[in-house]
Amino acid sequence: MLQSQLWAFRPPTHSGMTEKGDSFSIADHDWHSQTYVEEWIRRDTSRHDIRRPRLQEMLSLASLDSDNDIAVLDVGGGYGLVSEQVLHAFPRAIVTLQDYSQPMLDFARRRLAPYADRMRYVFADLCDPSWVDRVAGPFDLVVSAIAIHNLGDIGMINGCYRGIASLLKPGAFFLDYDLFDIVGGVDLHITLLSNAGFERVVCHWRQERVAIIAASSHFQYDIHPFSEGI
Repeated sequence: MLQSQLWAFRPPTHSGMTEKGDSFSIADHDWHSQTYVEEWIRRDTSRHDIRRPRLQEMLSLASLDSDNDIAVLDVGGGYGLVSEQVLHAFPRAIVTLQDYSQPMLDFARRRLAPYADRMRYVFADLCDPSWVDRVAGPFDLVVSAIAIHNLGDIGMINGCYRGIASLLKPGAFFLDYDLFDIVGGVDLHITLLSNAGFERVVCHWRQERVAIIAASSHFQYDIHPFSEGI
């Protein structure tokens, strides 16, 4: 896709699909509703057995020793599933969980209460460039899962990627597990990440609409893409 086409793209108005095939519309989410968020979390927990192995695989791409003292940012971290995996994988990590839903943050705080001394929670809107200042980097690793596609607009997503690039320490990774095909497809997101300042961007794994992308600010090691499928 040409650079001039990037900003002309808008996501389709029809419903998208999760990994399990449930229909939804990006515009239908009401992340500020306690009732809606509680029901969304109830349904989402049914996918944990699918997502946990993928998140663990994603975190293995970080090229960090498990006993390192590291600062990690979880973008759109919701109720804390990804942060929980980070805390397990890196027992000395300090994790900042950013989200724009106060009900999600409240749930995450309760869920991750045993790790209170290793967690920070930041209420911030990714559509507002000031979110970068609010999370207060830099970070050794930035992660995200099933979140950024909810911005629903290529311009907003591009701005988010640029913000993430600015928060990473030299040589650090941004690891993203998302429904890229809902908003433009994997190839478009690889282009956006490259344009945002990442030196190397690789789709590590892909199945139907969901994929794992690893983006680094400097060459660290070879990431070998897997073939599509499990």
